[in-house]
Amino acid sequence: MKKIVIILAFSLSASAAFSQTQKQPAKTDPAKTQTQTKPQPEQTEKAIINPLTEHFYKKYLTALQWGDYDVAKDALYDLIIENPQNDSLIFNLAYYYYENQKYASSVLVSQQLLARNPKNVGALEIAAVGFEMMGVPDRSLQNFESLYLLTNNINTLYKMAFLQFDLKRYAECLASIDILLANKEVDTVTVVFNDAANKPKEYAMKVSVLNLKGLAVQEHLGDKEAAKKLFGEALAIAPDFVMAKENLAKIK
Repeated sequence: MKKIVIILAFSLSASAAFSQTQKQPAKTDPAKTQTQTKPQPEQTEKAIINPLTEHFYKKYLTALQWGDYDVAKDALYDLIIENPQNDSLIFNLAYYYYENQKYASSVLVSQQLLARNPKNVGALEIAAVGFEMMGVPDRSLQNFESLYLLTNNINTLYKMAFLQFDLKRYAECLASIDILLANKEVDTVTVVFNDAANKPKEYAMKVSVLNLKGLAVQEHLGDKEAAKKLFGEALAIAPDFVMAKENLAKIK
């Protein structure tokens, strides 16, 4: 069953403001909503409601009410055509494609937003994940790096470290890892890996980062002893962490 989690943050009066081509900020990321700049009351009161915008908005709401997400998406396209300068509408379309795993479309739509505003956090995240799912790690990393510079988010840096490793950019990977290990959040934030029974289990991010550092040290510096020590540190925190066990066994 298709998903749609689009939340259009506007009323009919706000949509009237859209007809005045007033640009609204987009959301910050696929899971969180950014505070939006609302039109001033006096602007809204004076705005004349665009009949087509009103019609397509009602169509959108009705389609959502009856669970017809394809029609809701079509109504969203109609709203964008009537209000092409509204970033919130375009972001909602990108998020729709992201949620439905149509990553090529989500990336294309997010690129439109980034062409207007390279610091659009939500569009950067959708583009980063979309490129990764499409198997384009270099473009994914590029967007994650831009996102990290804007947010300083530990989860974003964590993703960067793994992509840098996969791209064999080991020096950059080690630099990212050192920043992660210097952050106290690495002890409390959790990530999920399968345990020995192949069941998902949460581990402290630090465990995974130490394991990754062991791999990077081994690949970049050829230092097996340092790698062994790092795998051991990971296992000291989580003795059942399968990847560290396997990596340690390979170099013994």
